[in-house]
Amino acid sequence: MLDRKKSGQKSGLSRRGFVAATAAGALSPLVSGRGVWAADSENVIRVGFASPRTGNLGTFGVGDGYLTEQVRKALDKGLKVGDKTYKVVLLDRDSQSDPARAGQLAKALISSDKIDFMLVTSTPEVVNPVADACEAAGVPCLSTVMPWEAWYFGRGGKPGQPSPFKWTYHFAFGGAQFAGLYLSLWKQIPNNKKVGAMFPNDADGNAVRPLLTEAFKKGGYTVIDPGPFEDGTSDFATQIALFKKEQVDLFVALVLPPDFSALWRQAAQQGFAKTAKIVTPTKSGGNPSEIEALGALGYNLTTTSPWVPAAPYKSPVLGVTSQQLADGYEAASGKQVTQQLGSSNAVFDAGIQALQMSGNPLDKAALAKTLSNLKCETTVGLIDFNTGPMPHVIAVTPLFGTQWRKAPKGSKWKVEQVVAENAADPNYKVTDKLIPYNA
Repeated sequence: MLDRKKSGQKSGLSRRGFVAATAAGALSPLVSGRGVWAADSENVIRVGFASPRTGNLGTFGVGDGYLTEQVRKALDKGLKVGDKTYKVVLLDRDSQSDPARAGQLAKALISSDKIDFMLVTSTPEVVNPVADACEAAGVPCLSTVMPWEAWYFGRGGKPGQPSPFKWTYHFAFGGAQFAGLYLSLWKQIPNNKKVGAMFPNDADGNAVRPLLTEAFKKGGYTVIDPGPFEDGTSDFATQIALFKKEQVDLFVALVLPPDFSALWRQAAQQGFAKTAKIVTPTKSGGNPSEIEALGALGYNLTTTSPWVPAAPYKSPVLGVTSQQLADGYEAASGKQVTQQLGSSNAVFDAGIQALQMSGNPLDKAALAKTLSNLKCETTVGLIDFNTGPMPHVIAVTPLFGTQWRKAPKGSKWKVEQVVAENAADPNYKVTDKLIPYNA
């Protein structure tokens, strides 16, 4: 899909200007240029973007059509890099939640469409095969929205050894952010410190299980883990029976959206949903449509949120606040915003700024080096590849504990999402206290 030209023009910003503006606290749109690009390929940047817009992970990508349209509008007059203006062609693709298809799409974008840069978001099933294709082909790739451990170790990185990756870079939350969020939530409700935990036999589950289990035990909690299960499982009776037997008050589940729906309906049938005090699905439970589909069973579920509309951060690329981004999506789509919108937008914020900071966006080596040292603002806050557990390869971003509530009478929507804890970033405002699942 080629870029769509729209009317309107915004002022450009050179790298030096961007740095100065950032230092001054200015976050005006930075992507457009005043010049006119030449027709030759030397003035065209081809950017690929892959995400799951359909399939069992489609809840992650429901806003991506809106996002790509907004980015195209923002880039309509070109991208100013130094004294040169480039036309940007954004080629977006739907992985359909299929890892094999994600890898094939990436290879086609690289070999047939000749992309200069790849952006990819949402879950190992999409991100890892795309990143692997880019690494093999020597194409810079920036990704987000999956635990960084699943990205790094799931692709062959080894603890204590130098990174094997030269072309691929990732920013997101990790095991420490999950653990901090859970522990912060659990302190708010009296409980017996027994945690029922479900982790699948996939890249996410295998990466996060040992990290969270250790963190929970260090925090004084007893972990009841019935063992790995396969994605697509439809019968959870055995696991639920164990949780009931052990009388767990706290429940965490890293499961695909369709799997959690089946799991939690069965939990209600077997009586476990009546006794659990804090219930936190992740990889599912982030989309209001999922909560609505569960009916009363969805009310008071908590979830791990990388972004909410009330986030105190702006998009340098689109020139809007997080709340304006959410409002724009809801007005255009007629649907309630999801927490993935701002997270996915962040990869465009970071990617476009990296192109500008590189000095030569068509020099793949220069762009990769820029990514390895990237420090910039996004809708999820500051990302900094110079710090953290894996400097110059991974940048860590926060997670927040939010809770789904039945929307008050007169609301436009059926459910609302409140921020119940902000331990990872006090710039976020807690909007309501956590209440027990069965309150």
